[in-house]
Amino acid sequence: MLTEPTLTSRHEDGWDVPLLVWRADRPLLAVSSAPLGGGIGVRNWVVNATVPMSYHRDDPAAHLAELADRLGLDGPGIGLLTGVDVAELISRADAGVRVWATVGLGTPVQAAAPELAPAGPAVPALRVGTVNIVVQVPARLGDAALVNAVATATEAKAQAIRELGLAATGTPTDAITVLCPVDGPPAAYGGPRSAWGAPLARAVHAAVLAGGAGTVVPWSDRRGA
Repeated sequence: MLTEPTLTSRHEDGWDVPLLVWRADRPLLAVSSAPLGGGIGVRNWVVNATVPMSYHRDDPAAHLAELADRLGLDGPGIGLLTGVDVAELISRADAGVRVWATVGLGTPVQAAAPELAPAGPAVPALRVGTVNIVVQVPARLGDAALVNAVATATEAKAQAIRELGLAATGTPTDAITVLCPVDGPPAAYGGPRSAWGAPLARAVHAAVLAGGAGTVVPWSDRRGA
C-alpha cells in the first residue's frame, strides 16, 4: 500500500518549493482526475506539489513528470498541483480507509453556476482554490466501484464545504485520486452506503471539514512574496 507521505522540496525559480511524495510498496490500481496519471490504471506513486499562485505553465503534466524524474520515482504515477502549502496536509482514517487532503477554498464555485466569473482584473490574483484528495482503500474495487468512489468522495467534499458555510460545491481545479490493491475479489460498489464507500465518505468529509476550518493562505504569501 502507500507509505506515509514524505514532505520534501525542490529548488525552483530561486525558491525551495514544498511537495509531498507517497510511494507504493507494490503497484496499486488507481482512478484519478490528476493532470499527470489521470484515468484508471496501475500506479506506483503520488506527488502533490505546491506551486506559486503566479504559476503560468501550460504543461502541468510535463512539469510533474520532471519533478518525478528529479525525485527518482519509477514507473507510472499520479501528479497533483496546488497553490496551498502542502505542509498543511490533513489526514483522516475510517475503517481501514485512509484519506489525505490539501484544502484551499479561496475560489469556491457552484458546479452548475449559470455563469463563470469573468477572467481578468475582476478576479483576485492571489486566491487559494484547489482541494486535492488522495484516498486509499484497503480492498480491491472493481472499475465501476472506483468511478463510484470518486463520486462518493466528491459528494462528501461538497457536504463538508456546505457545512463550512460556503455556497459552493468545490473549486474549479479540484482533483481526486482513489487507490486500491490490484489483486483480490473486486467489490462491486463504491457508493456512500456501500462497505467501502461509507468509510471513504466519512473520512473525506472529516478531512475537508478540518482543512477548510483553518486559515489557508497562498504559498506565495506564506513565503513573503
